[in-house]
Amino acid sequence: MRHSPLLTDLYELTMLAGYLEEGMSEKAAVFDLYFRTNPFEGGYAVFAGLETALERLMALHFTSEELNYLDGLKLFQPRFIKFLSEFRFRGRVIAPPEGTAVFANEPFLTVEGTLAETQLVETLLLNTLNFQTLVATKAARIGHAAGDAEIMEFGLRRAQGTDGGLSAARAACVGGCRGTSNVLAGMLYGVPVRGTQAHSWIQAFSDELTAFRAYADAFPDGTILLVDTYDTLKSGLPNALIVARELREQGHELRGIRIDSGDLAYLSREARRMLDEAGFSVVRIVASNDLDEQVIESVRSEGGRVDIYGVGTRLVTCAGTGGGALGGVYKLVEVAGKPTMKMTGDIAKATLPGKKQVLRAVASDGGFMQDLVCLDGDTVLAGDTVYDPTNPLRHTMLPPEALLTDLRRVVMEDGRCLYDREPLEAMAERCRRELALLPTGCLRFINPHRYKVSISAPLNGLRNMLINGQEVITE
Repeated sequence: MRHSPLLTDLYELTMLAGYLEEGMSEKAAVFDLYFRTNPFEGGYAVFAGLETALERLMALHFTSEELNYLDGLKLFQPRFIKFLSEFRFRGRVIAPPEGTAVFANEPFLTVEGTLAETQLVETLLLNTLNFQTLVATKAARIGHAAGDAEIMEFGLRRAQGTDGGLSAARAACVGGCRGTSNVLAGMLYGVPVRGTQAHSWIQAFSDELTAFRAYADAFPDGTILLVDTYDTLKSGLPNALIVARELREQGHELRGIRIDSGDLAYLSREARRMLDEAGFSVVRIVASNDLDEQVIESVRSEGGRVDIYGVGTRLVTCAGTGGGALGGVYKLVEVAGKPTMKMTGDIAKATLPGKKQVLRAVASDGGFMQDLVCLDGDTVLAGDTVYDPTNPLRHTMLPPEALLTDLRRVVMEDGRCLYDREPLEAMAERCRRELALLPTGCLRFINPHRYKVSISAPLNGLRNMLINGQEVITE
């Protein structure tokens, strides 16, 4: 689906028009995209949305209808409208693969190009990457709470509009969901689609058993029965067992039952007992009903026997402490070859100047030790002194035994993607692998371990020079 360039903030266009008038539009520029605080008061974020963003960048252009609308606003000169008619993104993008664990205060995406093109795509990138990264992170947290159980994304009806529903389904699968109820997302992104029936199906029939039998007749090899419409243990389960026996006599097997209300820990335990005693130990138990990582963790801690969690509202809306939005920002760090930074009274909100690379310090067993942001071309060695990006007076040393690896790569050059489309399952596997390599405590929901992100001595020195008003000489 086409992403209109008018889906942007007006000031992107007014700034772009001003750059054109001042003769600055073709100056080289570098922007970094990052966030200052890990979402959900957690220990990490899961990068997602890159493929969507790159597709939108490649297709970015103004139609005649859009140009006529802008001309009708009487804000812009004819020269600017003509400039937009010929606009295409021809820049470079540097980023990690989707599913990578990323952290506050490190640029997980960098855009290089002309000042005009790098400025215009700000809102597009923030809108795409902030939301998908937030949802992928929420999905990863829910998956961690669920342990060996599967997670399914069931949130379309509560998502923020059509695109919100599609983007959330995609990002949830990057974060570890095994499927979605969203049929269009299944087609577009190649992920499994899953579903059972609503309570209205049960209510539409004269009684619950008749409803169950009708569904089993229609889908004998894919029957999952919703057992809580009337009474889960006194009605739903007994009727589901009757249908299970009838299916078995016909050469089929009941796939599962779904519980959508009540005490999920108690009901799933009892349901498991009743199913096992009746000889249906392979029937899986699905739970839904406003689930998130805290609820799921509680269900498991109380001995719940859930095999699949269907998570909807609180996943796609990213509800919960520290949720709702990812505070990603997009900041100019270099223009015309000279580093620049935003000055502020709050050092934590000051930007890091210059074109940079992001390195990950990895232990001999593959575990992640810390990340390092340094200037492009810096020579950094294990054992070097590094600094806190939010406090220049705080410093530490890179572990002497660390192996430094580049976290990011060039993913777009001259406006063209440099890699083939990757299955979402491969991104999800990367997410699972990376989270397993984080230091102990990073996955905790309460007071998680703070993963270190540092900056190199040369980058710290450059920042101090600019803060002190000293001229930076570049070659």
